Amino acid sequence: MSLSINSNAFEFLKKLEKNNNREWFNDNKKEFKSIEADVKKVYNAVFENLKKHDDVDKLKMFRIYRDVRFSKNKQPYKTHFGGSFHRTKPHLRGGYYLHIQPNNESFIATGFWEPNNEDLLRMRKEFEMDDEEMRTIINDESFKNVWGNLLGDELVSAPKGFNKEHKAIDLIRKKQYIFTKKFTDKEVLSQDFLPNVNTAFKAIRPYFNYMSDVLTTDLNGVSLI
Repeated sequence: MSLSINSNAFEFLKKLEKNNNREWFNDNKKEFKSIEADVKKVYNAVFENLKKHDDVDKLKMFRIYRDVRFSKNKQPYKTHFGGSFHRTKPHLRGGYYLHIQPNNESFIATGFWEPNNEDLLRMRKEFEMDDEEMRTIINDESFKNVWGNLLGDELVSAPKGFNKEHKAIDLIRKKQYIFTKKFTDKEVLSQDFLPNVNTAFKAIRPYFNYMSDVLTTDLNGVSLI
């Protein structure tokens, strides 16, 4: 029997959503710590699965405590579990994320959430020069069956220095290059959840291979590392 998320994790998060205050949390902290430990085993299992087919060097599980200093939402606790899996830099780029939240809000995500200015410009220059390989990858039927469409925040018009009439402007004006895949509560609680997550993460590799090649070379294909 494979490792899976226990339903008590969802039940606790639902109660936390209704009682998002320090007094309630402190009264129930022992239960939270037990659930958190079990959930972390699942994240560690995802990490171990990833290491079998990718070069990942770090798992980071995010704390339940929210940083409310600059937020209008002053609730002190998150109502989900989240964790990211880092590919080994600098030769590999992109990252994986697993989000566990009740009420059918769980999902996995991959790609480039906050590319730095240098990387973002390099991506845009690549698409300006040649967008064919990128489109071949993201429009592949088997790829789309797993990950759907490319997502991410984007500019209203062209970034500075780019032609707004360029045929690849839909790619060029993006500020993020991400894919997400949603899961129902039933799917998360099933024994198939971890295998399904791993299969989806495997399927992203053509995209990661391409982007890693772009971000480690200049426009002439000369290695930068």
